[in-house]
Amino acid sequence: MAEAHQAVAFQFTITPEGIDLQLSYQALNQIYLSGVRSWKKRVSRMKNRVIKGVYPASPSSWLFVAIGILATMYMQSDPSMGLISKIQQHLPLSLHVSLSSQGQTMVSALVFSTLLWLSLILALRFCLKLLLSYHQWMFEQHGRVSNTTKVWVTLMRLFSRKKPLLYSYQTSLPHLPVPAIQDTLSRYLESVRPLLTDPEFERMKNLADEFESSLGHRLQRYLRLKALWAANYVSDWWEEYVYLRGRGPIMVNSNYYGMDFLYVTPTSVQAARAGNTITALLLYRRKVNREELTPSRVPGTVIPLCAAQCERMFNTTRTPGVETDVLQHWQDSEFVAVYHKGRYFRLWVYRAGRLLSPREIEYQIQRILDDPSPPLPGEEKLGALTAGDRIPWAQMRQQFFSSGINKKSLDAIEKAAFFVTLDDEEQGMKGDDPAGNLDRYAKSLLHGKCYDRWFDKSFSIVIYKNGKSGLNAEHSWADAPTVAHLWEYTLATDAFQLGYTEEGHCKGEVDLSLSPPQRLAWEIPAEVQTQVCSSLAVARTLADDVDCHVFPFRDFGKGRIKKCKISPDAFIQISLQLAYYRDRGCFCLTYEASMTRLFREGRTETVRSCSSDSCAFVKALENGESEEVCRRLFRSASEKHQNLYRMAMTGAGIDRHLFCLYVVSKYLGVDSPFLHEVLSEPWRLSTSQTPVQQLELFDLKNHPDFISLGGGFGPVADDGYGVSYIIVGEDLINFHVSSKYSCGETDSHRFGAQIQKALGDIMAVVSAEPKTSPSSKGTNQSKKLH
Repeated sequence: MAEAHQAVAFQFTITPEGIDLQLSYQALNQIYLSGVRSWKKRVSRMKNRVIKGVYPASPSSWLFVAIGILATMYMQSDPSMGLISKIQQHLPLSLHVSLSSQGQTMVSALVFSTLLWLSLILALRFCLKLLLSYHQWMFEQHGRVSNTTKVWVTLMRLFSRKKPLLYSYQTSLPHLPVPAIQDTLSRYLESVRPLLTDPEFERMKNLADEFESSLGHRLQRYLRLKALWAANYVSDWWEEYVYLRGRGPIMVNSNYYGMDFLYVTPTSVQAARAGNTITALLLYRRKVNREELTPSRVPGTVIPLCAAQCERMFNTTRTPGVETDVLQHWQDSEFVAVYHKGRYFRLWVYRAGRLLSPREIEYQIQRILDDPSPPLPGEEKLGALTAGDRIPWAQMRQQFFSSGINKKSLDAIEKAAFFVTLDDEEQGMKGDDPAGNLDRYAKSLLHGKCYDRWFDKSFSIVIYKNGKSGLNAEHSWADAPTVAHLWEYTLATDAFQLGYTEEGHCKGEVDLSLSPPQRLAWEIPAEVQTQVCSSLAVARTLADDVDCHVFPFRDFGKGRIKKCKISPDAFIQISLQLAYYRDRGCFCLTYEASMTRLFREGRTETVRSCSSDSCAFVKALENGESEEVCRRLFRSASEKHQNLYRMAMTGAGIDRHLFCLYVVSKYLGVDSPFLHEVLSEPWRLSTSQTPVQQLELFDLKNHPDFISLGGGFGPVADDGYGVSYIIVGEDLINFHVSSKYSCGETDSHRFGAQIQKALGDIMAVVSAEPKTSPSSKGTNQSKKLH
C-alpha cells in the first residue's frame, strides 16, 4: 500500500542519548522517483504549451528570423526601418553601462526579431482561422470543385505539413456562428411540415411568426452577445441544462455503452484481459497528456476537429447535487478503482513513477479475484446510489460521505483514472442463442445489475468472466465519437500491440514484491442502506423495462451502397424512416446526432432526418409506385438528407439555436409558447452513427474477425426507439435497437426485422437503376483533401 510505504519512509525513537533516526532508503527512493516523474510531466506540459502556442509556426522558426535580421544588418541594411534604433534607445540603463554599442545593437536586433516573429505567428494563426472558417467545400459536387475551393485546398495542405499536437488547432478553430432567427424558424417549419396536418401547421406557423415579431429578436441579441464573449454559445448551457441538471437516473437515460469484438475474444483469462485493457487505456492517457495523439479530422480530409472533449476523459467524475450535478476533474491519478463481488479496491498502476507491465496488472487483478473476503455491511450494492435519482444520492453523499473513512474511500473511486468492474458473468456471442446473447450483452453493459457499475465515472470498464469486455460511459463530459476513439485504440492495442502468451496470459515479467491492492473500507449506516435499497428499486424498474436488440446486418454494407453513388448514412437513415412507417403506420420527429466539432468546443447538432422528401419516397414505395418514380424520389430524399447533415455540421442547424433562445428566455423570466412547444416535442426515433475513426489500427484484411460491434444507448422517448449503428468495413453494418417493454406499441426485435427488410427493399430499388453519376456525400466529395 502506497500510503504505508510513505509512512514508514523514516522512523525515529527517542533515547537517553538523543534521537535515533532510521531511514528506509527503498521507500525514499520510490518517493524520489515519483517526484522525478512528476517534474518530467511538468516539463513536458510546458514544452507542449510553447509548441502549440506558436503553431502553425515552430519554436525553431524564431532562430531563422533572428539570423535573417542579423545577417541583413551585417550587410549594412536596416530591415526594421529604424525600429531597432528606437528599441536601443529604450534599453535599460544597466545594459547601456554593461554592453558596448555593438552589444546593444545586437540585443535590440534580437528584441525586434522576437516581436517580428510573434507578429508573423499571429498573422499565420489568423490566416489558419480564416481557412478553417471556409465550409463551402462541403456543399460542392464531386467533380465540380470551384477555383476558390482549389486554392483553399492548396493553402490547407501547406498549413497541415507540420505535424500538430493534439490541441494545436484549438485556438485557430472558428467560433460557432449564431444563425439568423428567420433562417432557423424557416428551417424548423420545413422540418415539421410532413408531421402536421394543415390546421396544425398553420397554427405552428402563426406561433413562429408571433415569436419572431415579438420576443425572438430580443432573445437573439442576448445570444449574439454571448457568442462574442464565449468560446461556444451552446456547449456550456448544453452540458449544464441537458445533462447536469437532470434529476432522474443517468443509468439508461443518459449513459451509453461500447462493445468488444463481435467474433473473437483475445483471451478467456479474465485477469489477463483486464491487465491488457487497463494498460492500453493508460497508454492512451499518456498520449493525451503528452498531446501525442493526432487531432481527429473530418474523414477523408485534412480539416481538424475540436479536441476539447479529451481534456476530461480520465480522472473525472460527475458528483451529485440537489439542484445540479458538477463535473470534477483531477490531475493524473496513479490508481484505478476496481469492483468485484461486492467489494471495492484501489489498484495502484504506477510504482516509483513506472507504469506497471500488463503482466503485473494481471497479477494484481488475480489477487482481487482470489480474495475471499466478504463485502462489508452495505458495501455490495452501494453503487446503486449512482443508478437511482440524483437528489437522494446528493443528500446521502453530503451527510454520510463528506468526512471520515467513507470520504476517503469515495475519493478513491471518484479520483481514480477510471472504474473497472470484474463481472462474474459471461457475455458475448456464444452458445446456442448467439443473437439473444448479444441482446443480454447490451443490457449488461447498459445497466448491469444496477449496482456493480459506478455510473458517475467518466467511463467504467467491464471485464467479464470469459474475457469479454465493454464499457459504460457517462454522457455529460463528451459525446460518443470521443469515447469511440478511445475504445478503438484500446481494442487494437490490446489485441495487436500488447498481445498474449499461448496460455492466454499477458506478456512481461512480474515483480512479486508488489503490495496487494488496497481494499476500501466503509461504515455504511442503516439510513444509507435504506436509501440504497430505494435507489436500487428505481434503477431495477428502469433496467427491467429496457428492450435491447443487437444484430449484425451482413447482406451488404458500405461498399455496395457507394457503388450505387449513395451516401451510406443517407441510405440507412431513409431505411429507418421506411422501417418506422411500416412499424407504426406513421412518421415521427427523428433525431440524428451530428457533430459541430468544426468549431471551437463544439459538440453536437440535430439532423431532423424525417423530411418531406423522405416521406414522399416512403409513401411512393408503400403505394406501389413504379421503380423509376421511387428511385427519383429516393435520390431527392438522399440529397436532402446530405444537405441537412452538412448544414448541421457547419452551424446552420435548428435545435441548438432554439434551445439557447429558450435558455435566454428563462433567464429573462419571459415565456414563449412557441419555444415551449418546440422543446416539448418528443423524439420517438433517436438515431446515431458510431464512426470508425482509426481503421488503420485494425488489419481487417488479415484479421477479418476483429470487427467492432460498436455501441448503443437507451430509448429517448417512452414510446420510441433508440437506434445506433456502426458501418464496419465494406460488407457489414451493426445495429443496436432499444425501446421499452412498458410501451405496447414498440418492440425492438420487431423493429430490427423492419430495418433489415427496409434496407433490402431500398437496395432492390436503387440497384436496378442504370449506371449514372449523381453526386455522393458532401463530406467525402473532395478526395483531393487527403
